[in-house]
Amino acid sequence: MSKILIIAEHDGDTLNPGTAKAVSCAKAITESAGGDIDILVLGDNIADVASQAAAIDGVATVHATSAAHLAAPLAANWAAEIAAAAEGYSHVLAPSSTFGKDVLPRAAALLGVNMVSDIASVDGERSFKRPVYAGNAIAEVSVPDGDTVVATARTASWPAATEGGNATINERPAETEDAGHTRYVGLESGGGDRPDLQTARIVLSGGRAFGSAENFEQLYTVADKLKAGVGASRAAVDAGYVPNDMQVGQTGKIIAPELYMAFGISGAIQHITGIKDAGTIVAVNKDADAPIFEIADIGLVADLFKVLPELEQQLG
Repeated sequence: MSKILIIAEHDGDTLNPGTAKAVSCAKAITESAGGDIDILVLGDNIADVASQAAAIDGVATVHATSAAHLAAPLAANWAAEIAAAAEGYSHVLAPSSTFGKDVLPRAAALLGVNMVSDIASVDGERSFKRPVYAGNAIAEVSVPDGDTVVATARTASWPAATEGGNATINERPAETEDAGHTRYVGLESGGGDRPDLQTARIVLSGGRAFGSAENFEQLYTVADKLKAGVGASRAAVDAGYVPNDMQVGQTGKIIAPELYMAFGISGAIQHITGIKDAGTIVAVNKDADAPIFEIADIGLVADLFKVLPELEQQLG
């Protein structure tokens, strides 16, 4: 029987939807092996976040640890606390976001085990499948008996668990102290206040066809009307239109929004790798031979500089 601890991702006020996706992965594990699912919320003054975690269906207990040195998600501090809290758990999971990939490897090292990245499906309590080679092959991985399973759940592969739960909230005191050698300076996001690319329901992306960072601003205007996240092709990033953390693709972020709209993106294989799990793909490109039309559900051969203003006007 499994006992699973999920590390909550949050910004201090709001629980990231990736946490609920990790719960779905945990449910797949307990479906085959049985067991309980708990969530660990680390931070400072995190009562609201703990309440949001307790509302996720299928969660038994939320352990809330509030301490000043845990206020920012510094891997140096959080990993030690995660390792301390993991005692008695068979599995420790986190979303396969930048957060999970930063914090969990340190926790795995402290627990003395290898880590499984990007669980896409569950074959058994200790057997999983994960994509490799940019999603072109699937690897089967197994964790030895006796080792704690430390893994990230691929957010593009799991739906968010629904709300409706009523988990017990346990105020858990911190067992570690400030590591001291690392300090939090600040957080800057290229996407501004828009939804996170890896959890957004709608994502709009732009390519090099925009021609400049100033022209790329048109995409932000439409995205804000749709409450969408904004991404970019590698070519747009390399051209300096947007920062690197907005890149979608094999060397950027793997996303799975319900609606993905690509403007002026040709559809190089490295970009397609990042959106292959998207629900509906809409492509706008004036090149009728652009490869992206081969995978798009809806394609429009047109100039993006005419389409975007018309779309903005229609959205009101």
